[in-house]
Amino acid sequence: MTERRMLKLGAFMRPASIHTAAWRYPGAFPDANFNLQHMVRFAQTLERGKFDAFFMADHLAVLNMPMAALQRSHTSTSFEPLTLLPALAMVTKHLGLIATASTTFDAPYHIARRFASLDHISGGRAGWNIVTTSNPDAALNFGLEEHVEHDERYRRAREFFDVVTGLWDSWADDAFVRDVEKGIFFDPAKLHVLNHKGEHLSVKGPLNIARPVQGWPVIVQAGASDAGRQLAAETAEAIFASQNNLADAQAFYADVKARAAAAGRNPEHLKVLPGCFVVVGDSLADAQAKRARLDSLVHPDSGIASLSIALGCDASGFDLDKPLPAELPPTNQSLSGRERVLTMAAREGLTVGQLAQRFGAHYGGLSMMGTPADIADQMQAWLEQRGCDGFNIMFPFLPEGLDDFVDRVVPELQRRGIFRTEYEGATLRDNLGLPRVPNRFFA
Repeated sequence: MTERRMLKLGAFMRPASIHTAAWRYPGAFPDANFNLQHMVRFAQTLERGKFDAFFMADHLAVLNMPMAALQRSHTSTSFEPLTLLPALAMVTKHLGLIATASTTFDAPYHIARRFASLDHISGGRAGWNIVTTSNPDAALNFGLEEHVEHDERYRRAREFFDVVTGLWDSWADDAFVRDVEKGIFFDPAKLHVLNHKGEHLSVKGPLNIARPVQGWPVIVQAGASDAGRQLAAETAEAIFASQNNLADAQAFYADVKARAAAAGRNPEHLKVLPGCFVVVGDSLADAQAKRARLDSLVHPDSGIASLSIALGCDASGFDLDKPLPAELPPTNQSLSGRERVLTMAAREGLTVGQLAQRFGAHYGGLSMMGTPADIADQMQAWLEQRGCDGFNIMFPFLPEGLDDFVDRVVPELQRRGIFRTEYEGATLRDNLGLPRVPNRFFA
């Protein structure tokens, strides 16, 4: 008998809602991005709902959009993730804590040390979302005059992953003997010096912190370009996917699982979790009315700015009443992000103005609306038809959108037997169904 598939659920937080106008919605917390008590409330609500993880997005520059739009967006600033998540670890017991950290503008030793620390502080609940950083303005904050080329960023990321995980394996799990009588704190035979010298990085090691509780924190990746898919297939244990319809999701799911198998990995150890913007209502019409009210709070300047970010070029000069130009300027930003816009525009016949409204609202990704049963129907279909292993839920506004999902949708998913009623274990790996990583240097 085939074992029933169970949803995995992350909460995509930035650190609050990704929707540009979420802070303006009636009853929302306008100051959520910088209010620790609100963050604690969100994390504890997610844990009550048995979510796998709080997924903390990050960016290394103020969003590259005109000031007329930037001044209206609460997503332009946020806490630094590796400062916030240890604080949330102290007020939760089971919730995974995933943070974004860039391989382009940070050092692997820093990344290895911070995430190992988070894993120890949380008792094995850390995850690292590997990003190469698409925002060209970030380069200007790190001493560069122009952004690093797209494929070069991914080549560095692949080497960066090897170095970070090598540093996590610096110590055998039983290296720290702490023999008080003999005065021996660790066994030097169980210490490995990395001595890495590669195309992009030179790192001696070892890491000055014990091996993480999980062996390695869970590795998360979100690239959808060919280079991004290959990096994910070789390294990731969870993929933050971005397809907004089931057919595309099934194709992506099959592709990355096949790539993982070709790389010698168990495809079941790679979880595909599309981002999903969810609006819960007493009826479909009620949910649509909430969505319409929220979207009506998006200023047109924000819409064009968000579309420009997604396209990787300035869309302010495009005719709002016409389709996108056939020829767009080349971009060194997210190639998969641009492709999603072009695919959506072609499939739905959207004008520039309609695209701007869509992306100004919530970046144009997958959206599910309706009653708890309506939403559960859609999630169950995606799960059972191999479009995903679960979702990264995006809440439209906080706290109401989060409370609605936990109090109304989660019980419906549990009633159907496709979502847990209790956590499976103590670590993020336990709950995601991922094995603990063995040490490559010590059997």
